[in-house]
Formats: sequence, C-alpha cells, structure tokens
Amino acid sequence: MEMTPNWTTFSRTSLCASESSKVITYINIHIFFLCFSLWNDIFNYRDLSCISFFNQGLSYFLINIYSDSSQLALKYLKDTKVNINNILIMTGDLNIRNSFLDSNFPYHFTHKDILFDITNSFQLEISKPTEFFPTKYFNND
Repeated sequence: MEMTPNWTTFSRTSLCASESSKVITYINIHIFFLCFSLWNDIFNYRDLSCISFFNQGLSYFLINIYSDSSQLALKYLKDTKVNINNILIMTGDLNIRNSFLDSNFPYHFTHKDILFDITNSFQLEISKPTEFFPTKYFNND
C-alpha cells in the first residue's frame, strides 16, 4: 500500500506473525499537533487499538477494531472492564450482518446485542449507514 506524506499510521507491533494486528489507524499530519498516542495497555488485544489525543487540556480516545467472523474482538471488549472516559468514536470492521444495520439483510444475530452492550458501556451510539455499498472488493486480475 502506498502512503502519502500527509498521513501517519498507528498499529500494534508484534514479535510473531500469528499475533500481528489487523488494525491500522491513519492520522492526518495536519492535526498531529493534538499529540496522538497509541495505548497498548488499555486494551491488550491484537485487533484493537486505542489512540488518545489532547485538546484544550482534555484527553480523548479513539478505538479502532477488527472483529473477525467469530467476533473475537467484540467478545474481548464485552468481557474486559476498563475505566476510560471521553471516547469519541469506536470504528472498524465489525463483520456484523444484521437487519438492524442493513435493511436488505433479513436476519438478526446476537452479535448486534454484544455491540449494543459495548457501545452503551462506553456511552456511545450506533450510527447506521446512510448508503449501502460493498466494503470488500475482490481482485479480479
């Protein structure tokens, strides 16, 4: 993947390939004055990243997730108790197909309930997509 000079990345490092993270967060250098920091001790899980930044003397957090088809990252979040405030956004690839999130999908799975529990515990709200388009494209070369 080619990077432009306007972005910097945050990702967990690992000593072995089986523990490598599937999460990377891009931060534009034009807002880097907010002092972004990666926190590996808040969530100690390879497919979660927790990034803080400072604005007007307060610390805020961004959480980025990759949850595989077994929902391991969501289950980890549900079972892990943390005491952090000021989470502004939690985003990522959650791999949840559900009638609540996609009106074209006719089924309801319990993974949505886990996601709701997590967002409620962080005092966040779920936003639904306003447009539906594929998030995975296959290479036909």
